[in-house]
Amino acid sequence: MTRPATHIFRLLKWGRILARHGALRGIEGDPKTPLPVKRLCRIARFGTVQPKVPDYAAAFTAIGPAAIKLGQTLATRPDLIGEEAAHNLLSLQDALPPEPFDAIRRQIEIGLGGPVEKFFSEIDPEPVGAASIAQVHRAVTTEGKQVAVKVQRPGIDKSFLKDIETYEWAAAHLEALGGEASRLRPRLTIANFKRWTLRELDLRREAASASELAEAMKAVDHYEVPAIDWDRTSGKVMTLDWIDGIKISKVNELRAAGHDLPKLAERLVNAFLRQAIAEGFFHADMHQGNLFVKADGTIAAIDFGIMGRINRQARFWLAEILYGLITGNYQRVAEIHFEAQYVPDYHNVDEFATALRAVGEPMRGKPVSELSVGQMLDGLFAITRDFDMQTQPHLLLLQKTMVMVEGVATQLDPSINMWETSGPYIREWMRTELGPEAALADGLRERVKMIGLIPDLIKRLDEQLPRKGGAPPAPPLPDIPLIWEKRSQSNGWRYAGVATLAAGDCCGRLYTSDSAYQQ
Repeated sequence: MTRPATHIFRLLKWGRILARHGALRGIEGDPKTPLPVKRLCRIARFGTVQPKVPDYAAAFTAIGPAAIKLGQTLATRPDLIGEEAAHNLLSLQDALPPEPFDAIRRQIEIGLGGPVEKFFSEIDPEPVGAASIAQVHRAVTTEGKQVAVKVQRPGIDKSFLKDIETYEWAAAHLEALGGEASRLRPRLTIANFKRWTLRELDLRREAASASELAEAMKAVDHYEVPAIDWDRTSGKVMTLDWIDGIKISKVNELRAAGHDLPKLAERLVNAFLRQAIAEGFFHADMHQGNLFVKADGTIAAIDFGIMGRINRQARFWLAEILYGLITGNYQRVAEIHFEAQYVPDYHNVDEFATALRAVGEPMRGKPVSELSVGQMLDGLFAITRDFDMQTQPHLLLLQKTMVMVEGVATQLDPSINMWETSGPYIREWMRTELGPEAALADGLRERVKMIGLIPDLIKRLDEQLPRKGGAPPAPPLPDIPLIWEKRSQSNGWRYAGVATLAAGDCCGRLYTSDSAYQQ
């Protein structure tokens, strides 16, 4: 077990690097920063020369691979590190000098259990990309197929776990200080970071995520996830189809190739919404380097190490929150925050609705180019403080991805408004998911589960009956009434209905129903 003195030494060493890039100034100057943290900042910056403009991304890059990943995680936490730092960290490039090919060749042979020539007829020794955890080489399989081979850097897993141990130690001590440090839940942030990192360190997990996303998005036109070659994939090596396309960041090349840039922007936004809201499983690293455009306009995504999940109930809340902000129904947005227990119930829902209005109204109906994202984030995080909202990690990851997608979409089409572009999709999804058919289906699903228990219950009762004289005939099972209702205050409608399930029907089929619609 690592000694506290070792953790403190590492933190001070990293602190001096941060100080040399001016990255401690904001922490030290924030009135909400606990005094012990301020003291450590003063010690770390003692004798350093700091630039006028902090460069957080450069500081995390200088610290090392694990810090790069941590910086990308902290980019989702402007409430924790400040809006300026979070915005700067969004530009953090996960790129490092590549490992020598001899070391990579050994990794491939260890990972796949045989010589490279057994799996690939040729492999380019120069990588097409080198990140903190792995690097990618273009190759041709022995069957003649063009593929990309992602190979983990030798020894990177031990290096990451050592640094994460110090992050956990520091987060626990920071949260123990109480107050604002406790509300921001730094331990949970590091726990999520550790979970994502461990997933990235096992390339089989990334391959499984790619496979799952491909299955979820197979019905979506012009969006592609490359197929995994499972015979050439292990914990340290992942092989997938090669993508021929133009990086989505190269706008001039896309325009010269004849692509409809506003259409691409809209396609990207709606693909993200499909993943996040309809599927509840989304690619959470959708920056420009991970998106390509093929000749037919298909957007192809790569790098699935960081994925986000949102459960069904949270997706309902999220859809209504987004739709409420788009339509200006701040009262409903406020009510959802209380229903989801994001805001403690000792606060006033009407006051929270007014606070949301102050943030939402300035951005409604305006293109992104006219919006001050900084002011909007400042307003939102001021609300989280004023109303004692605890951090919701799954929503922070979603927010980070939304910022990425919005940035890419804006580069393609500067006039796009992500809120208005997403409105029709969210409205249709809500109509599908919250309408009477969905309500009936939800009720049927629960009742069918209950009916499925009946045969086992009868069997157990029969076993307990006396054998002599035989068992009395079982009374007929009663029909099970199903009463369902769905409301939406944002749309002003209510669906209600009554249906009957035949208990004796092993399939649980609905045979009578009555429903009503009320506006």
